[in-house]
Amino acid sequence: MSRIGKKPVPVPKGVTVKIDGQTVSAKGPKGELAFVVNELCSVAMEGDEIGVTPIDKASKPARAQWGMSRTMIANLMAGVTNGYSKKLELVGVGYRATLKGTNLNLALGFSHDVEFAAPAGIRFETPKPTEIVVSGIDKQLVGETAAKIRAVRPPEPYQGKGVRYEGEFIFRKEGKKK
Repeated sequence: MSRIGKKPVPVPKGVTVKIDGQTVSAKGPKGELAFVVNELCSVAMEGDEIGVTPIDKASKPARAQWGMSRTMIANLMAGVTNGYSKKLELVGVGYRATLKGTNLNLALGFSHDVEFAAPAGIRFETPKPTEIVVSGIDKQLVGETAAKIRAVRPPEPYQGKGVRYEGEFIFRKEGKKK
């Protein structure tokens, strides 16, 4: 049994939820999002909470989708009320980030600057030249965009230079010995 799936998702104040078949859509102060629940689970509104239950509790795929569906609905509620953000740090001499309109311009030690276009629904901020804040209402899109920026120059283990998440630990290796 899914312990996460059993808990109903509370609907925050200021958020309107509409359930149309398997589609759950939420509209809040930050924007609007929707999620299609797998057909192995049923979703229902119970007062000011949303409950997810598997159609067949003996079915292993239905139980696997149960907790995930509940978590995705909870992410919708958090996204339309608060939003999500990920911080990235640039470590290296001359590594810096600047904004050009909505696009992100990265100087990461290549012979050219890397231009990174913001996907729809994502905002970039650069509080310092060596910090990037990726923010939006869709948790999956924020994480994917941050991962794509990190993949341009991932941190290397010898000097630790590259783009890393805030607070990420980089396992350091010892260089050659003479």
